[in-house]
Amino acid sequence: MPQARVLGALDQVDAARWDGLHDGTHPFVTHDFLAGLETHGCLRARWGWQPRHLTLWEGDQLVAAAPAYLKSNSHGEFVFDHAWAHAYAQHGLDYFPKWLCAVPYSPVTGPRLLAPAVALRATLAQALVAHCRDQGWSSAHVNFHRDDEAPAFDDDWLPRVDVQYHWRNDAGWAGFEDYLAAMDHRHRKNIRQERARVARAGVDFRVVHGDELREGDLAAMHAFYVDTFDQYGNQPALTLPFLEHLARTRPRSLVLILGQREGRTIAGALCLRGGDTLYGRYWGATETLPGLHFETCYYQGIEYCLQHGLTRFEPGAQGEHKLARGFLPTLVHSRHWIADPRFRQALRAWCAEESAAVERYARHLAERSPFRS
Repeated sequence: MPQARVLGALDQVDAARWDGLHDGTHPFVTHDFLAGLETHGCLRARWGWQPRHLTLWEGDQLVAAAPAYLKSNSHGEFVFDHAWAHAYAQHGLDYFPKWLCAVPYSPVTGPRLLAPAVALRATLAQALVAHCRDQGWSSAHVNFHRDDEAPAFDDDWLPRVDVQYHWRNDAGWAGFEDYLAAMDHRHRKNIRQERARVARAGVDFRVVHGDELREGDLAAMHAFYVDTFDQYGNQPALTLPFLEHLARTRPRSLVLILGQREGRTIAGALCLRGGDTLYGRYWGATETLPGLHFETCYYQGIEYCLQHGLTRFEPGAQGEHKLARGFLPTLVHSRHWIADPRFRQALRAWCAEESAAVERYARHLAERSPFRS
């Protein structure tokens, strides 16, 4: 039986061993990405993030792992459980700390139970529960897990679903005009008009990887990101040294989309590239121009996918406006183990009702697809 160890930092395990547990196509679970968050000031206890990574060992061989964090709040998770915490407080109980298996600040579906065998994934899920019980924590959560990880969870893990908007090239479009041709006239016309406004404003774009950056590109992108978070009253967690770390360690995964006007960089979007998927993460701009957000965050990313043979583009959580631009509703999944059996039973019914409502909403959205039947 594998022995469980909980690590307080990812640098306590060799990068090659960690990365040997996944296929390398998902940049967010790589040792470079996760350890970089820790070493470059993106995770702080006062923001509610303390690394507590679960690992399984057979002797000195790492056989399975799960990126996990002890949480003192629900900041940066994107699976909202504020009502759960409030219910606990109303009953005089502590919801925090809780244990979260996820990628910080990243509402992106991907591997969470890193193991080559299905049985080991189930063992990881069981170890999450066992350690939670031992520590007296309220709950364990696995956010944005892949569909093929679902069999690892027994009936005590409550399922939740949500809707995101993803672009998929299932039709084999060769270029942007092929993509537009699949849409009805109204949506096709609107997209062309949006793109034309940006072009008339004199904005052009550079799309560069981490090893193609010019001096100042990363600093400009980080400034856009910070400004966008400040505008909405949020705390920007990612640091410029972390972005520089990604450019060094994962140069072909890091993709920047930079909008320029009159020789100045006025807008940018930061993306990460996986095996067949582009992940849009952050954006910002110093000028407000009609259509600039859609061009920077969506249309340039679609162009990139079509040029590089990527079949999916996930531009981030939420945003029903993405539907009209060809991003279709897609269900994303999470699992939740609640220690208190009374709350677990009550939340089971709550989760079932929520899932039914979300699935109805997704079907309604699908009926509004911009693509011709």
